[in-house]
Amino acid sequence: MKLPPEEEESKKPAKKSVPVKKTEIIDGFTIKYHANGKTRWSKGKILDGKAQGYWEWYRPDGTLKRSGYFDNGAPVGAWTTYDSQ
Repeated sequence: MKLPPEEEESKKPAKKSVPVKKTEIIDGFTIKYHANGKTRWSKGKILDGKAQGYWEWYRPDGTLKRSGYFDNGAPVGAWTTYDSQ
């Protein structure tokens, strides 16, 4: 037995919304924050909509997680992943 479309929709599980990361630009650096809105998630420069130069990513506790370089939006060279303490 087929349900009307409006009843079918109500039977589907609700989609989980993905929170938008708080973002700000300070001295040319784009800084995004974890969902808590307090600790940094990433920091780097964006040029013409693409990551450029040195970037860093952080854990929710604020410790450095990973760093590396971008050239015109593409990762280049060796990247470093830091152990959690």
